[in-house]
Amino acid sequence: MTAPLKDIRRFLDEYLRVDEVPDAPNALNGLQVECVGAVGSIVAAVDATQATIDRVVAGRLASPADNQASPLLLVHHGLFWDGNLPVTERRYRRLKALLAHDIALYAAHIPLDVHPEVGNNAVLGRKLGLEGIEPFGDYKGVAIGVSGYLASHRDALVRKVDEVLGGSSVLVPGGPDETNRVAIVTGAAGNLILAASEAGCDTFLTGEGSHHTYFDAIEYGVNVIYAGHYATEHLGVRALAEHLATQFDLPWEFHDHPTGM
Repeated sequence: MTAPLKDIRRFLDEYLRVDEVPDAPNALNGLQVECVGAVGSIVAAVDATQATIDRVVAGRLASPADNQASPLLLVHHGLFWDGNLPVTERRYRRLKALLAHDIALYAAHIPLDVHPEVGNNAVLGRKLGLEGIEPFGDYKGVAIGVSGYLASHRDALVRKVDEVLGGSSVLVPGGPDETNRVAIVTGAAGNLILAASEAGCDTFLTGEGSHHTYFDAIEYGVNVIYAGHYATEHLGVRALAEHLATQFDLPWEFHDHPTGM
């Protein structure tokens, strides 16, 4: 089974609202690299790194007879975060590998974070058992995260987070021992600790934050769980790939390249 790239692109653009959701200029959400052939499979990954691209290439080379159709590499962090640079060195190597092996690449950053069904925050909230989930936080006028009710001892919640994400979290114990309302913004959102406090949340879960956010947590009275940038952002792209595969009857897989950060 294959699907035209233009149909997949149209579906993703509309489903994720890539033209409506604000983001950093270098995110370049949407289709970043085209392919010539029809799409025959989906590979999800958090980052469009050389290691990710090389692994997709290796899969095509290992079974050429089974890989006549093009794979679509679906990522959260795309190719162009380092800015408007010449196509040399690292930029050249990545693009050369994609083009030489007819691999398409689609990136979704904030549009994936905020999505109510397959978004990083929504999926993580559901997996942790948050009840009464509602939007939380602000990014350029868009609610970027979620919050909800979750009664737990904070140490037990940390263990649950590590169980769900497969990582090793760090707890800043600024709030009460027993949690009640938890806010989640995946990635690097340590700057939203005050917002969590003002929203009535006693606990805030994110990926990473600056040194000074330790004292923010203590002084604003909020438990902060730092679970890792990569760890908190692998759920959404997997959920999106699965949903896309169902829509177009395509096989999909996830390539895990954890950073420990």
